[in-house]
Amino acid sequence: MTPSSVRAVSAAFASVFVTWLGIGPAPALAQGAAGDEGFLSAPAPMAPPPVRQEDLIEPEVTIIETENEVIYEYRVNGQLYMARIQPAAGPPYYLMDINGDGILDVQNQRPPELAVPQWLLFSW
Repeated sequence: MTPSSVRAVSAAFASVFVTWLGIGPAPALAQGAAGDEGFLSAPAPMAPPPVRQEDLIEPEVTIIETENEVIYEYRVNGQLYMARIQPAAGPPYYLMDINGDGILDVQNQRPPELAVPQWLLFSW
């Protein structure tokens, strides 16, 4: 096959494939002088209304200080959903009500302690 016949076969295949997909006639209709008679019109999307300050939900934070730690309790509508415990020494940890059952669950934020294999590869 010559290069010109390969191009002709490729162009024919491309036009058949585009027509088979159903996207062939759409650009011709969109660019036609008749206008948008073949298309459905949709209303323009509406912007959401601005958020008012009274619509915002802010948590109530209760701070409890003890000798060994400081506890921050976060509540919305009177329901405790999170507690942050800051020990006197060490990083803080969190208790959260993940599934909404009223029981605070421990959030493990430390990386797991893995036993790393230590093989002897060479020795002299």
